[in-house]
Amino acid sequence: MAARCAVLVVDDDRDLREMLAEALELDGFDVKSAANGKQALTLLGQWRPHVILLDLNMPEMDGWAFRRAQRAQPTIAAIPVIVFSATFRGGDRIAELDAAAFLPKPCDIDRIVAVVGGIAQREA
Repeated sequence: MAARCAVLVVDDDRDLREMLAEALELDGFDVKSAANGKQALTLLGQWRPHVILLDLNMPEMDGWAFRRAQRAQPTIAAIPVIVFSATFRGGDRIAELDAAAFLPKPCDIDRIVAVVGGIAQREA
């Protein structure tokens, strides 16, 4: 990776969140993580990633509520989001998320890093 791109990983599964963060850091990304949408919004109040990797099913504030809140705030609305979920498969609600990409869980870690890298490079 030419430039050090920043990624926010938002997932309530601590082991998965840490594994993703480690894999992305090994590939040269600056990574921060949050256990839910509320924590993610707090981080975004002081730091701007190039891309957000977002789970949908989380306690306190799920991915759907996070996307609504993110898009309502002009300072963070344009940050691209990659939806990473075991339960979401598209359908009629796909436009509601306005995501840059969708990745199913489970997904190969190399594929995740490649998709995140491609989107982050466009934003850097």
